[in-house]
Amino acid sequence: MTVLPQNYLRTLDSIRDRCGQVYEKGQKDQLDFFDVDDSKLPQIVDHVASLTQRRFPDLSKIPPHSRLRHFGINDGLDRLQNIRETRWKKLDKIESARRLIDLVIASVLVDAGAGQTWKYKAKDGELIGRSEGLAVASFDMFEEGYFSSSKEVPDRVDVEGLAQLSIERMTQGFQVTSANTMVGLEGRSNLLKGLSKVLEQQKKFFPTVDGQPRRPGNLVDYLLANVEEDDNGKKSVSIEKLWEVIMSLADVWPARVTIEGVKLGDVWPCSCLEDKGNYENLVPFHKLSQWLTYSLVEAIESSIDLTIKGTEKMTGLPEYRNGGLLVDYGLLKLKPAQVKRGTSEGQELPTFEGSDSLIVEWRALTVIYLDKIHKAVEKKLGQDLVLAQVLEGGTWTAGREIAATLRPDTAGPPIVMESDGTLF
Repeated sequence: MTVLPQNYLRTLDSIRDRCGQVYEKGQKDQLDFFDVDDSKLPQIVDHVASLTQRRFPDLSKIPPHSRLRHFGINDGLDRLQNIRETRWKKLDKIESARRLIDLVIASVLVDAGAGQTWKYKAKDGELIGRSEGLAVASFDMFEEGYFSSSKEVPDRVDVEGLAQLSIERMTQGFQVTSANTMVGLEGRSNLLKGLSKVLEQQKKFFPTVDGQPRRPGNLVDYLLANVEEDDNGKKSVSIEKLWEVIMSLADVWPARVTIEGVKLGDVWPCSCLEDKGNYENLVPFHKLSQWLTYSLVEAIESSIDLTIKGTEKMTGLPEYRNGGLLVDYGLLKLKPAQVKRGTSEGQELPTFEGSDSLIVEWRALTVIYLDKIHKAVEKKLGQDLVLAQVLEGGTWTAGREIAATLRPDTAGPPIVMESDGTLF
């Protein structure tokens, strides 16, 4: 049976498939924007492997790459553990899971590039930027009731609380001022308000409990109604079942490419692929959706007795830290004409819109090279690792390290991607 392109392009399988086609073009020197030098791959693998050993001497205890890592950072403060031991201590496991899922979904939806200047002042006075700063800010906003309609239960997210959000409220929560500017503040606000509407539309995946307002955390109630149990009594849900829930949030995202009225989300045309009449030139990434899924898998499995099966179908995350690692080591090199096209007078780095086919090509190559790095790091360390551990161990931090070495003033990526707050 032929799968409609609008359905196919929203599957996990489609991501590696289409990104692999771009990679094959690179192996044949048929890319439009990048030259590829695979001789640089061993250097990247060495960096990632040594960094992983440095950060996690016991390789068997590398945690997965997930939003949960960002709630306790440099100062050693574990915010998540603290709230579990205080506010959530008397909750049953399922309600505790709901609240963690509430937090994770809200936090991931605001986790797009905030720009080079924005920083959040945490309660202990530490200034934190980038993804970790957004995580701590969203955690504090969650605790303080920004996303809840109940004064008695501030630490939850519900449709009524989300619907009441305003730019002014978000500005306050993220401490945005004329001196502390944030890229895409309105985009973040719109995503959260859009989540309120989508939750009401997707009642199947987010069933209400005991007459309470509908919440993102209600997805755990849907999953628990769809468990599989093996002969040993172990309960599991397939990654496809969770992915179906994530894809039900499609209307949260801005309308970009649509087919037959279906919003595809993080899916883009790539000029090195030929459209033969059935959208063969479109490349899906679903980056924020996968980041959310990685985070939810950990949130679910760490809260209740339930395993998510089939997570190997997920891919590496094609964002500027992982992608920057490839460019900074010279594995991917912008063609001279593209450097000229993207660099205006007074600019040091080439800059492109997120929809630019150059960015699409870069992101597609990143997905496949992360798979190659994963396998090579496993071999080098002599340790079986899942991809999420290699990302955490890891490619993401290695991308930051080399960026800070090459561009100490900003520690930003080698190619600047203009963001509206909804795309990494």
